[in-house]
Formats: sequence, structure tokens, C-alpha cells
Amino acid sequence: MNLGSRYDFLDTATMYGAGKNEELIAKAIKHRRDEYVLASKCALYSHDGKPRIDGRPETIKRHCDASLQRLQTDVIDLYYLHRLDPNVPIEESVGALADLVKAGKIREIGLSEISSETLRRAHAVHPIAAVQSEYSLWTRLPELKMLATCEELDVTFVPFSPLGRQFLTGKAQDSSFLTEGDIRTGNAKPRFEAKAFIQNSLLLKPLQDVANELNCSLAQLALAWLIHQTNGQGNKTLIPIPGTKHIEYMRENIGALDVAMTPDVVSHLSSVFREENVTGTRYAEAVMKVMDSERDRL
Repeated sequence: MNLGSRYDFLDTATMYGAGKNEELIAKAIKHRRDEYVLASKCALYSHDGKPRIDGRPETIKRHCDASLQRLQTDVIDLYYLHRLDPNVPIEESVGALADLVKAGKIREIGLSEISSETLRRAHAVHPIAAVQSEYSLWTRLPELKMLATCEELDVTFVPFSPLGRQFLTGKAQDSSFLTEGDIRTGNAKPRFEAKAFIQNSLLLKPLQDVANELNCSLAQLALAWLIHQTNGQGNKTLIPIPGTKHIEYMRENIGALDVAMTPDVVSHLSSVFREENVTGTRYAEAVMKVMDSERDRL
């Protein structure tokens, strides 16, 4: 299988590896840049080992110039505001991104982890091409309003962590077995704490039963469920971005496109992973308090 013929959307950010991820991508694709849609993000970055958010126009433009240099490209296809800065009106941040579009440095504007209200305000300043937020079988918050809002405004929805930070693959361990620095021992710990993990793992049994029937892996089934979701009431396919460090998992993930899903299977899986069946919030309390969301219980 030629993975390059099926993987053509690459997602990175200023925050990832403090820019090192952008440099790695540049090495891989600079000789074939036109074959890929390249996305990156600004405003969220690491300072003294801690995450910081700065959505001021001057910071956004500085981050973009630095990303262009690290990516060794003249233009970024899709450039996201990685997180909303609570101290900067979204109109100002999007205004800076619009300036970057006019300057030819980025082609489209995206937003990440924002509410429907914020999306509407941003869209009034400049058309938003994509919204990226966490969405998977066990994180269903976008179904409240965001998917319908994206459909209304003709905005593509890009789910991140579509495999629930490995949980939905059946290969995850609880936080007591993970190394320090793993997000599942920090901000994303609640669902991976020992007691919560035991309860959540019970949900994998019916998932495995369906995977066995369809002759696919848990990861492929979870991704296939997501691929068969739609924006609101329309028929637009979502674009999940599973991340992996290993080529064998890349090959496994792409196999989700070949899983023979039916509406009945999609509905069954949706009912198994109802909100009330999942134990723990998706982020720690301190993070939840600053999220821009309609209701970030998940």
C-alpha cells in the first residue's frame, strides 16, 4: 500500500515539540510539498516548559513567520488559532489571521477548541474554513451544537484524538502505568485514573464484539464510526486526524476506510458510548474551567 496516496492532510502546530514537529514534517515533504494539505496552529506555545496562550495579532503573525521558516514553505494551507485567548477578543485574533491570508502566507483560517458562539463571531470577521475539536466515541460534545453550526456555516469539522488517546484501540493502560509527562498522567488523567479506567474498559467489550463481526480492529472500528458521522443534518464526511509514531498503526488506521459500516452499527456504537456511560471528564478540572465551550462535561 502506498500510504502517500491516501494520507495527504498533515496537521502540526507551534506547540508540538516546541516547533520540532514542523521541522520534521519539512524534512519529509519539502521535495513534494504540492502533494499535501499542510495545517499548523498558532497562539498556544511552550514557555519555560509550560503551555501559554497569546492570541494578540502581533504574536499570531510572529508565530506564522516562524512556522513558515520551520516548515520550509511559502504558504500554510490551513492555519488555526490553537486556543482562544480569554484576554483577546476573537475578532482581533481572526483579524490578524485575515491579514495573513491577504499577505499570501496562509490560504485558509481554522479555529481549535472553541464554542459555536465564538465560531459565529469569528466567521463574521472572515470565513472560517475548519474547526478542530476533540470528537470520538467517548467524547461527544460537538454533537450538542458545533456539528450543526459547522453545517450551517459550511465549515469543515476536524476531530482530533479520534481514538481517545489510545483508549479506543484497546491497547491503553491506566495512568499508574504511564510515564511522567504523558498527557494521560496530567491534563487528560481523569478518564485514565485506575478506578475510572476499569469502568471505562467495560465499554470495550461490546466494541470488540462488533469489531469481530466486521473483521476489523478496535481502532479501525472507532475511526469508521467517526468517518460515518455527518456535520449536523448534512452528508459531509468529517476529517479525523489520528496521530501515531509507528508505520504499522498508520497502515491499520487507513484500513478504517474499508470497514463495512451500516447505519445500524453506527447507531449501536453511539448508544453504547453514551455520555452517562463514560467515567471521568476529558480534562482535569483546572483545564475545564478555561475551555471555550457550550458545556464541556465530556
